[in-house]
Amino acid sequence: MSNPGDADATPITSVRQLADHIAAGCKPRAEFAIGTEHEKFGFRHADLTPPPYAPDGIRALLERMAVAGWSPILDAGKPIGLKHGDASVSLEPAGQLELSGGLLGTLHATRAELEAHLAAVRAAAAPLGIGFAPLGFHPTLPRAAMPWMPKGRYAIMRRYMQVVGSLGLDMMTRTCTVQVNLDYSSEADMARKLRVSLALQPVATALFANSPFTEGRPNGFLSYRAHVWTDTDPHRTGMPEAFFAESFGFERYVEWLLDVPMYFVHRDGRYIDVAGRSFRDFIAGRLDVAGTGPATVGDFADHMTTAFTDVRVKRFLEMRGADAGTPEMMVAQSALWVGLLYDEAALAAADALVRERPWTDYAQIRAEVPRRALATPFAGGSVADLARRMVAIASEGLLARARRDATGQDERIHLAPLEAIAAGAPTQAERWLERFHGDWQGDVRPIFDAASV
Repeated sequence: MSNPGDADATPITSVRQLADHIAAGCKPRAEFAIGTEHEKFGFRHADLTPPPYAPDGIRALLERMAVAGWSPILDAGKPIGLKHGDASVSLEPAGQLELSGGLLGTLHATRAELEAHLAAVRAAAAPLGIGFAPLGFHPTLPRAAMPWMPKGRYAIMRRYMQVVGSLGLDMMTRTCTVQVNLDYSSEADMARKLRVSLALQPVATALFANSPFTEGRPNGFLSYRAHVWTDTDPHRTGMPEAFFAESFGFERYVEWLLDVPMYFVHRDGRYIDVAGRSFRDFIAGRLDVAGTGPATVGDFADHMTTAFTDVRVKRFLEMRGADAGTPEMMVAQSALWVGLLYDEAALAAADALVRERPWTDYAQIRAEVPRRALATPFAGGSVADLARRMVAIASEGLLARARRDATGQDERIHLAPLEAIAAGAPTQAERWLERFHGDWQGDVRPIFDAASV
């Protein structure tokens, strides 16, 4: 989620203006970059509980990490993140630590960035007795036992989530994900990439399934994180039908987004609760909430961050369907989508693959893959069949990119974990379940050390 920052105070005058605001993200293909975001749960080594904001918790960790050019991000005077160039470290509601990486040219650079970040986190966390484990859903604690971070927008969302779904607070406090943010060159390129990636997002959910435990026991799912999103807020999540229309573009997206209920307006360093109100009314001057003033482009940019579709449109596209996992799997998530979307031949092949079935087929498996992952039935076979084709196309796309590291290896090396799973190896969730029923003898607590990064 976003952090407080500079906002564009330009008044909103039309839908076209907002469409142009998004379209400003279009880039020449030669300038396409990779931005990876990944989250992880903190835990205290002494008792495996999540560290509080303070004392000797997340705030102290951020202060220890605020070196070598990283500057604090403040919310009501409290540090809630760090900023360095186009990269940032931020907090999810229960203190899940997120790196929003810089804009990088290759997956090799993405891997190096991740390794440097994890090394910095370990150095700052060790004196505090804190570790971090990237898992899709918190494996031991109930929702009520999770801490809350002092970010103004989270207080508003905490109240409103309980009105629109039964699992929204679990999404906020007990989930972690990995995302990759990718560019588009034009409106048509955006729409094409959105359709392909949105249809195939449930397959990514299956490949990256890594959340089989809830409150110390198997929960019957392989990606419980993905299940949580099915009952969070139907107005801003999922795979909207409008996104698959051949005529879809920036204006259609703005029209859809204007009907997503608001959360807040940020003014003079404080968040004003307008949860459930209409952004259309805000633009028309009918919001009738003290202190908001006229709607601005900066308000719309904030509102864009409150849409949680499986692929989110900003001035780039965010792939949002995967559980957090091992460092290798987090880089593999970027590799999958870079391979599919950044080579023209691979994108054409992925587009042809998706068009073999109506979009409703992909929406249907979205509801089923949280429980069965790759074993979910699909088109007379299973999602595993679709995953093999998807990963093979991504591999060809990475080969065509021909971006080599210092040893001469191309980016396909980062896809290796997914190639193994697509070929029949267990998912991360299935491996944890094997250990739970095997050497852990029904005790899930060893997962913290086993998953620690």
